[in-house]
Amino acid sequence: MSKGLFISVEGTDGCGKSTQIPMISKYLENKGYVVNVLREPGGTITGEKIREILLDPLNTDIRDMTEILLYAAARAQIMQEKIKPYLLAGEIVICDRFVDSSLAYQGYGRKVDINVIIDINKIALDGVMPDITLFFDMPPDIAMKRRLSTGYTDRIENESIEFHRRVYEGYKALAYRFKDRIKTINAQKTVDEVFNEIIIYLEEVILWN
Repeated sequence: MSKGLFISVEGTDGCGKSTQIPMISKYLENKGYVVNVLREPGGTITGEKIREILLDPLNTDIRDMTEILLYAAARAQIMQEKIKPYLLAGEIVICDRFVDSSLAYQGYGRKVDINVIIDINKIALDGVMPDITLFFDMPPDIAMKRRLSTGYTDRIENESIEFHRRVYEGYKALAYRFKDRIKTINAQKTVDEVFNEIIIYLEEVILWN
């Protein structure tokens, strides 16, 4: 790998991203790469403050377009402050959620025109997209049951199961539309089986990057 590598990880809440991301990071570090793990929204001081607003369960009056713009604002900040500098330095970035989350949650979940979300995020992305996106495929009925078992739930997680089903269907549609970039992982397998499947895709993208 001669240049930086941008990996995004996507899926409905409770799909197992938080378990696999540290394993991916350790695997790549053991191969000698400098790895930076980020999250969206967040990852910067500004982004974390925006995250608090977006996920606060009490902020039930946030309008759809406000939500979209806030996510894009946090994305613009992390892109300029963290992602682009890391990639220019030849390092690896692993981001827990990225622009596909906006397309799935606000596009399919909120039923906002996908093209509107794409146009808004063009500015935030500044021409940068993940080299590979790992979509953890787990039906929302299973994923949300796992997530709810942890206790605290945020504003997005508190949405109806119908909302989360639309998000899930959105992710599957995006995986089909952008199949060269988005790799679908069967997240219902064991932790080790999921990890081994991920490594196959990562080795491929490292080889060609």
